[in-house]
Amino acid sequence: MTSKRIVFMGTPEIAIPSLAAIIEAGHQIIRVYSQPPRPAGRGHRMKKSSIHLFASKNDIDVLTPKNFDSVESKMSFHDLNPDLAIVMAYGVILPREILNSPRFGCINIHLSLLPRWRGAAPIQRAIMAGDRETGVSIMQMDEGLDTGPIIKKYRTSINADTTANSLHDELAQLGARAICKTLKESAQGQFQSIPQSAEGVSYAKKITREEGLINWQHSSADLVRRIRALNPWPGTWFEYGGERIRILSAEEEGRSGKPGEVLDETPLIACGKGSLRPLEMQRPGRSTTDAKSFLRGYKLPVGQLLSKPKANA
Repeated sequence: MTSKRIVFMGTPEIAIPSLAAIIEAGHQIIRVYSQPPRPAGRGHRMKKSSIHLFASKNDIDVLTPKNFDSVESKMSFHDLNPDLAIVMAYGVILPREILNSPRFGCINIHLSLLPRWRGAAPIQRAIMAGDRETGVSIMQMDEGLDTGPIIKKYRTSINADTTANSLHDELAQLGARAICKTLKESAQGQFQSIPQSAEGVSYAKKITREEGLINWQHSSADLVRRIRALNPWPGTWFEYGGERIRILSAEEEGRSGKPGEVLDETPLIACGKGSLRPLEMQRPGRSTTDAKSFLRGYKLPVGQLLSKPKANA
């Protein structure tokens, strides 16, 4: 594919490698769209998105509409006369008029192997589900939620030590390579695609902070995956002694007991099935330490129930 006039639409840091790679490949980014600045930090100062900052640094025009409901926003996009729009983690719904405006349509860089894990949190949900692989899907966009035809998929493994943080970084780079390869292989801008399968569809709902609270009735295998999937945000924790104690990494053991019971001083904590051995822990306002160092200044008595199990958590 020769150099094209491209609109890039994205918001978080994970989209930066793809935008940078498209620029490096010699394509013309005629505008970047990103979500509007939002209040952040203790002072609630308005903060621009990571993509907004990157685009501005590279002297690229940036617009941040809340949506494309107005005639003006649609006309502003249409008047660019783009060859293509590339979307990655934008977070704004694109109406039909926008999807149909570019000469070769809109393509999306989605961080899962579609149709598995359509939606907002494919990285975390893949780890939580125990998937052994994930990847990047390059898809032609339609009006559905990640339902468009697939141009190509690129795969990678999920290992026993994979966290959301490490997979985020890996998929950011894989996405950049994938979109550049797709653009290079697409003769004259025409993308060959196939409809998504109706089988194997699943949805990756948005992660909530409340999901980080550990329910000891879950199996140790489930909890280890949850700890990896919610690292770094929102993290996983239990409440004890009026404090929220974070577990940043852990391993599963076979020993059993009452869910939430401290089985030994290392500590080993009983789950609904098996038991959990924290490897890294953190108290509020303190640095992360290995469990042995953590317990030098914080006692978890053997036999203690850390929290009352919550049936719906």
